[in-house]
Amino acid sequence: FLLTGKQLEGIWHTAIIIYEDEFFYGSTGISSCPPGGTLLGPPDAVVDLGSTEVTEEIFLEYLTALGESMFRGESYNLFDHNCNTFSNEVAQFLTGKKIPSYITDLPSEILST
Repeated sequence: FLLTGKQLEGIWHTAIIIYEDEFFYGSTGISSCPPGGTLLGPPDAVVDLGSTEVTEEIFLEYLTALGESMFRGESYNLFDHNCNTFSNEVAQFLTGKKIPSYITDLPSEILST
């Protein structure tokens, strides 16, 4: 992409795949589907963030709490609070690792041009 005078690899949508489902955040809140089953189709790339000790039950309780607090649908903002914010938060909860910075830094790069 050539956008606002900068060369960008892409504008990324991210999700977390765990326990045989893909979890993502958008303007309707937190949703899930079979892996690769979003309206965007299969992913262009998958980044392995490692394994987790978090049980499915604890994970689902955590998601419910996020959906009632930080990640309600009305809190969605394309640049400040989006699917990448969600994926980064959940990845840290599950593995202690962040998603790649080239994804999380993209909105500030766009807004700075």
